[in-house]
Parts: sequence; C-alpha cells; structure tokens
Amino acid sequence: MITFEKITQDLIEVIEEITNSNQNYNLMENGRLTRTKEELMNEYFSTSHQSETLFIKLDDTYIGLIDFLELNPRDEFPWLGLLMIHNDYQGYGFGTNAFLLFEKRLMEKNISKLRLGVLINNHQAKTFWISQGFNYVENKKNTDGIEVEVYEKYYS
Repeated sequence: MITFEKITQDLIEVIEEITNSNQNYNLMENGRLTRTKEELMNEYFSTSHQSETLFIKLDDTYIGLIDFLELNPRDEFPWLGLLMIHNDYQGYGFGTNAFLLFEKRLMEKNISKLRLGVLINNHQAKTFWISQGFNYVENKKNTDGIEVEVYEKYYS
C-alpha cells in the first residue's frame, strides 16, 4: 500500500539514495549524475523552502519523493514540484498509484487545478504526465533559470 510521510532531516540519507538513483534526471537538472547531501539539505530544509515534501512509501519502504507548493505566488496556481520514484521501483506503477493518492488529497482540500514543470529533454516524464491527464500550457524558466514545459490539469 502506498502512503506518504513528511521528510525529516534525520532521513537525509534516504532522500540522497532516492535522488541519486535517478542519474539521468540529475544530469538533466543539474548537469551532474548525483547530488550531495549538503545540496539536498539546502534544497529541502532551508528556510526558503516553502513547499511540502513527502516520502512516498510502499508499506514500510521509502520508494520516492513528492513535493507540493499549495499556492505559487508567481502565478497563484498550486504546483507539483517533484514526483520521483527510486530507480529500482520504476516501471511497476508506483508513480501512478502515488499520484492518484496525491490527487485524492488535492480533492479533499478542494484544490481544482494543478501545474507542474517538466524539463525540456525529459521525454519519459512528459509521457507520464500526459497519461495522467495533464495538458501542455507553455514553456517557462523555473526559479533556477532552467527552461521547462508547463503542464496543467483541472479537477471538477
């Protein structure tokens, strides 16, 4: 069964393991195959981090991360910043199941729309998000200055 759990600093090694199992993504996002523990601490636990980051768990095993910003002040949309499944667990439907569970949380909060950005060269992610009902909106630069394709989905 898929569940969510808030990330904590004492589990930074788990965050590092999940992140660094996705070397192709890291290469597209940062130009390197891996991220350091310090980079991840700064990304997820700095005072400027405004989104909520959760572990995706399969029973008692940490298999991924999901990051959500309920209201982006730049466009006043809720944004999904990240859905990452550990490389060893990809291809089994866990990403889809995690996202479906996440969507239930959105509906419980009466959130009627969601946006996300996909790195230009991340064709696997584009295919995944389109299969989840997202539609392309535009290209934009993210807060790090990296160009992404923006997708959105509306819930009735």
